[in-house]
Amino acid sequence: MKKWLIMVAAAIIAATSLQAQTERSDVFKAKYELKEVVVMSRHNIRSPLTSGGAAHMRVTPYEWFKWTSPSSQLSQRGGVLETEMGQFFRKWVVSAGLLPDNYRPTDNEVLFYANSRQRTFTTAKYFSAGFLPFANVEIKHKYDEDKMDPVFKPQFTKMNDQYRQQILAEMEALHGGPEAWMQSVQPTLTLMEEVIDMAHSPAAANDTTHFRFDDMQYKLEKDDEPKMSGGFKLAYSVSDALVLQCFESENMAAFGHELTEEQWRAICHVKEVHDGLLYSTHSAAVNLAYPLVSLIREELANVNRKFTFLCGHDVNLTSIGAALRLNLPETEHALEVRTPIGSKLVFEKWSDGSEDYVAINLVYPKYTQMHARSLLSLEEPPMVQSVTIEGLTANSDGLYRLTDLDARMTEAMAEYDAIEDMPTAVTSATRTVTTGEERSYTLSGTPANASTRGIVISNNKKIIRK
Repeated sequence: MKKWLIMVAAAIIAATSLQAQTERSDVFKAKYELKEVVVMSRHNIRSPLTSGGAAHMRVTPYEWFKWTSPSSQLSQRGGVLETEMGQFFRKWVVSAGLLPDNYRPTDNEVLFYANSRQRTFTTAKYFSAGFLPFANVEIKHKYDEDKMDPVFKPQFTKMNDQYRQQILAEMEALHGGPEAWMQSVQPTLTLMEEVIDMAHSPAAANDTTHFRFDDMQYKLEKDDEPKMSGGFKLAYSVSDALVLQCFESENMAAFGHELTEEQWRAICHVKEVHDGLLYSTHSAAVNLAYPLVSLIREELANVNRKFTFLCGHDVNLTSIGAALRLNLPETEHALEVRTPIGSKLVFEKWSDGSEDYVAINLVYPKYTQMHARSLLSLEEPPMVQSVTIEGLTANSDGLYRLTDLDARMTEAMAEYDAIEDMPTAVTSATRTVTTGEERSYTLSGTPANASTRGIVISNNKKIIRK
């Protein structure tokens, strides 16, 4: 009986979260008017970031999925799924009274702005086709194809030695520190090695048969994104490619291995450990997300704007969340735990006639909807989960005062302004994370000890023991 009550309570909570965007009550609609929506979107399904001699290709004897797009670009399925998401948002804003159906915007009422990468620009284009099918929407972008726009590039534009050490200290504090975080994914690394048959890959003869993290380094430098190098970077690349193949191929199996949803989420978590360390500390995020935080703030203050669509990357959503101290929910019915492929951070601006309020939601398709290419609608919506703001209190209708959110944005921007930009010491540019142990293996992938003879791989180097 107790278990049943818990399940009912969970269902009620889930339904309340969904109604936060798609099914506002008549009482709510009588009290508030939707004035504007600002969407910060992650691009949809793409092919892996590199091709040819890509790292993920040399660590398996199997042939990867034949992609419908060149390296790093939006896939055909990604375009279809994003159009469907645009259609859902069209139905939602029409039902909410923000825009009429078949709306054709005038006087800068709508802004579509994307990073100049092909996958982000085309995601915005496909979304606009579903969202405003009767309008020829211009997608604003600043550079030639596949150049990074500084607004969307999560890079440090200020740096000094003390600030770098502050970021490193916050990284050490995340989930018990990098070593603990890496150790927590070790079972998943072993699973990935088995799934891709790493022991019989081209890399096994010349490089390694295991994913390592005892040589991990990260680099925090001005005019560049935070970076990680070492064996875990390889695991990150393989995790990314495996999950993208799962989305694109409609198959929960990988190279003949049937994997559960929990196992896929664990594989996704390998990538999220990488991104979490680099992009989710508050001190780093106020720097990395500064241009987008500024832009979102401007858009929410623009009284003439009705709808804004910004399209970038998962790390944009991560860094915005960390900069503003948003509590992004742990996802449900998704393989990725925090910012699923194609997900959107949605800021809704409501007014009761005397004051403006804001609700923030994370909107993303279920992985089953992605495989089935479901037609999204108000009757079959994507997942909608409420995002809370640390330190702020929502009213009884689940809305935050816009002035409170604006103050939080102003605070984050002031933290960025306070960072001193100074020359830094090259010697402190990197930091090594070790496990305190040396990992050695034979070419077949079995652990090696001091008595093992023949060819042994130790710290990514081949040693002949006689």
